[in-house]
Amino acid sequence: MPVAPPRPKGPPLNALRAFEAAARLGSFSRAADELCVTPGAIAQQVKSLEDWAGAPLFARRARGVRMTALARAVAPDLAAAFDALAEASHRLRRIAAPEEIRIAALPSVAQLWISPRLPAIRRARPGLSISVTAMEQPPNLKREPFDLAVFFGTTHGGEAGTVTLAADALFPVCTPEIAGRLAHPRDLGRETLLHDASWRDDWAVWLAAEGIGTSMAGAGPVFSLYSLALDETIHGAGVLMGHAPLVAPALSAGALVAPFPRRVALADPLAAAAREPGGPASEVLAFLSGEPVTEDRGSVRPGR
Repeated sequence: MPVAPPRPKGPPLNALRAFEAAARLGSFSRAADELCVTPGAIAQQVKSLEDWAGAPLFARRARGVRMTALARAVAPDLAAAFDALAEASHRLRRIAAPEEIRIAALPSVAQLWISPRLPAIRRARPGLSISVTAMEQPPNLKREPFDLAVFFGTTHGGEAGTVTLAADALFPVCTPEIAGRLAHPRDLGRETLLHDASWRDDWAVWLAAEGIGTSMAGAGPVFSLYSLALDETIHGAGVLMGHAPLVAPALSAGALVAPFPRRVALADPLAAAAREPGGPASEVLAFLSGEPVTEDRGSVRPGR
């Protein structure tokens, strides 16, 4: 009777993925954020890979981890392998569903910038299916299943580069009724200041630029979504520190006003990155950039 000895097992794919992310990002915590697991899970997966290899891959220290010589030797090969796997997966999805576009965006951007533009895109390109995922940090477009990323900042790992959608600046906004009570920035001390949880320093930045004390900067309600804070501002609940691209429609409609002239320019504009050039994703990117479009054979094209 023939004997079929068991074949040796390779390392678990999840362990390789955890190690590669930790090596590339230089942190178990950052790897955990990218892979949507806990830092403890990353540590456990890396430990299982070390057990399989019979050698340490990271030196554990009180202030983080550092790759060993073995890890530095194999990390580039694994990075290239996972890049190739991600490209093959993306190509599979693109061929299977060529008219499907997936967008990742900051929650406030998804709600206040992208959502109002979707109806016009659907009218101009009725066969296109667009999904939007809100997330706090830009995705790795080489690895994650998104075609576009729209965030404040200029780098999202897009193969086709980054397109600036709008410059950003900070300035207070409120209803015209509240603005009537504000003759000087110091008058803000008598008003309710509204805050977004992700941008808690905004008020301090603007008040410092005005040259007045920032003691009032932390007072007032805090909202987990900027869109909620903006709605409350429109309802007269207080004064919000506006981000120029996000409050522009409310200012244009007259629902809100900017009671003071100072605007503090920010280094990170609202920007979009595409995973690859061409195709429906580039059409949507052109639309989001504010370029005029014409309808031609069911596609969106920049107008002249």
